[in-house]
Amino acid sequence: MQMKPVQGFAFALLAFAISTSVPHSAVVHAGVPGSTSATNTDAGGLALRGYDPVAYFSAGTPTPGISTISAVYDGAKYLFATEADKKLFMDNPRKYLPEFGGFCAVGTAYGQKVDTDPETGVVVNGKLYLNNNAKAFALFKNDTSGTIDRAEKNWPKVKDQAL
Repeated sequence: MQMKPVQGFAFALLAFAISTSVPHSAVVHAGVPGSTSATNTDAGGLALRGYDPVAYFSAGTPTPGISTISAVYDGAKYLFATEADKKLFMDNPRKYLPEFGGFCAVGTAYGQKVDTDPETGVVVNGKLYLNNNAKAFALFKNDTSGTIDRAEKNWPKVKDQAL
């Protein structure tokens, strides 16, 4: 039986997750299952699992934010590592928002809304992209421009899907 690309993607991610040594109960999910929001937040409205969106650009690395330095934009709460990062964000929020609402770029390329791990965040051509896990990130790095092109085409129909 031949799998559809979306099924193949979901199966590959599931197989990878099962093969890791991290206990299932230790996995932290940001997205709310069943949510049709176009922005990936947890049940409390926190985006990027609390990581600083500006730090991906300024420090070039995923950086956890501090709970006392926060801002709300378009209904989602963002945390920042510094007041300077918060100011940069507030001056131009759209510059720092992750593409595809913070959902997985590879998942979106396959036509599916998938949660992300902020540790996979990377800036490409001035835009922040996230992926579900190390396996998805490897797929993204292997075909960055192709993945982005497919995801951009799919995002209008994926953004309203339930997680």
